[in-house]
Amino acid sequence: MAGLQSRKAGNALRTSAFVIAGIFAAMLPLNEAEAQPQKVVELFTSQGCSSCPPADELAERLVKEDEDVLTILMPVDYWDYLGWKDTLASPVYSQRQRAYAARRGDRSVYTPQMVVNGEEHVVGSREPQVRSALERSEPFTTEVDLKITDMAVQAKVEGTLPEGAKMATVYFLRIDDEATVDIGRGENAGRKIKYVNVVRNLQPIGMWSGGSETFRMPKSQLNLKGDARCAILIQLEDQDGPGRIIGAAVMDWRGGF
Repeated sequence: MAGLQSRKAGNALRTSAFVIAGIFAAMLPLNEAEAQPQKVVELFTSQGCSSCPPADELAERLVKEDEDVLTILMPVDYWDYLGWKDTLASPVYSQRQRAYAARRGDRSVYTPQMVVNGEEHVVGSREPQVRSALERSEPFTTEVDLKITDMAVQAKVEGTLPEGAKMATVYFLRIDDEATVDIGRGENAGRKIKYVNVVRNLQPIGMWSGGSETFRMPKSQLNLKGDARCAILIQLEDQDGPGRIIGAAVMDWRGGF
């Protein structure tokens, strides 16, 4: 009898231990940011633009070569009328590019265009100019700790706003790490082009005014599509539109659920 009671007590202790371990595991992050890049390059590109493939290839090289740079593609839709509707494009990205140009005051909207840290723009296929712009870019002033828990995407932002700035927008991005497209018509007809780090969704999740603050959104947002990565951008913004990017983090969540 004593042996039976001892075995029952031991089983109960083991069960309790498993339950407690499960509770703690649910509370821990399932995945954490793989990197905190110090620079961000946005490539505005189009499947209907014959000048864009060299820029798309440069973007792929930047992704592979430099972990300090987050290179992302934002395909635009304003060349769709030329005979091929870009399968990855969004009017949101076209508007973002126009907003950059309006803020700069140069009204310079074209493809392929790379915008570095939300400020300087260069022709996206001209590698020396792109790398020079990256060297000139100002350092970030914030740190972003990006995590995925069992319930939420969580971004803890810490740092200071640049002098004169009042608020920054916290953007959440869903990113498709690779997409290959067979282009049937238009200027690139017959070509098969690979695109990397394609932004599939860009949405604000809060406003940050400096110091330390945590922003959350439901983890279910990650399950809407089969995208493999997500990122957070901290970007100065006012009535003139989006400006300088002052912080970023990126994560690959494959295998994290």
